[in-house]
Amino acid sequence: MHSNGGLPTGRNKWLWITHTLDSLSLFQHSLLRYPISNKYILMVQETVLTPEGHKKLLQELEVLRQKRKDIADRIQEAKELGDLSENAEYHEAKNDQAFSEGRIVEIEALLNNARVVSKSLKNTGTIQLGSIVTVSKGNQKFTYHIVGINEADPLHGKISNESPLGKVFFGKKKGDTVEVQTPKGPQVFTIGEIS
Repeated sequence: MHSNGGLPTGRNKWLWITHTLDSLSLFQHSLLRYPISNKYILMVQETVLTPEGHKKLLQELEVLRQKRKDIADRIQEAKELGDLSENAEYHEAKNDQAFSEGRIVEIEALLNNARVVSKSLKNTGTIQLGSIVTVSKGNQKFTYHIVGINEADPLHGKISNESPLGKVFFGKKKGDTVEVQTPKGPQVFTIGEIS
């Protein structure tokens, strides 16, 4: 136990917070860490979410909160087995608890600093956050859903408004032609339907 109520001090406080947050993949982009008199203040930049992304985070948060009791029960059962130093069930449950609690903190911070895009913004005729756009490159067609960085899933056609494609598409209208620099060289896309 550390003399300051459990938090590491000196150089170790940065190692501790970094290690603690290593599993927070979505959070790392927008997380700023400030030590203030051995307390940690987590500041999150504004998060932009579609209504669907907001709903998904709320659902995940609810599931994680319900898992707390199950994890606590697993820890208690593992403690009853005896020696904790070689108790794999105990260590696995403690790891699950750390991950779940970290993810709860991450989601709560994201939701507390979230701006949910209203549906009315999507009806401007230009590509905005939440827009679904069909683009063509040569004779190939692609459909992308423009989402906030925390909702991005390129394998399923959800690209961030901060990604190279998202930045170039953002604000464009049907019929516009855009050029994107890629590792394979410049790629030219023509904007099609926007919904």
